[in-house]
Amino acid sequence: MENIGSILADTSRLMRRAFDTRARAIGVTRPQWQVLITLRRHEGINQGGLAEQLDVEPITVCRMVDRLQEAGLVERRADAADRRSWRLHLTPRAHGLLVQLRPLADAMIEEAFEGVDAEDRETFARLLEQVRENMTRRQGETAVSHG
Repeated sequence: MENIGSILADTSRLMRRAFDTRARAIGVTRPQWQVLITLRRHEGINQGGLAEQLDVEPITVCRMVDRLQEAGLVERRADAADRRSWRLHLTPRAHGLLVQLRPLADAMIEEAFEGVDAEDRETFARLLEQVRENMTRRQGETAVSHG
């Protein structure tokens, strides 16, 4: 049997590419939609936290946010607790764009799960959630023991 990590990585890459193709049709690049989706989940995060979530360097996030701010999709708001820091928020325009992206994502998921029945989909999702939870907890434990 092929290594499950390789299968997950390949599947993730193929799904990202499929969605990227669809998103480009409405003028959004992969890095942009990744930032927008992450900000939707973590509204008000600072740039350092966003860089960590995206697993990229802070300067890279700064440039991406600059472009998204110029496009009217993201706004920086002063952090009340830290005058040197900015909190990132989606604009109404970004929320509208995410609404447009939702059917594209749904169609891609349907395509990916063609031939998989609803019960197997639920089981698969539940198992992946457990794996993610295990890995998240493990990363937290590693950070504490090495920090």
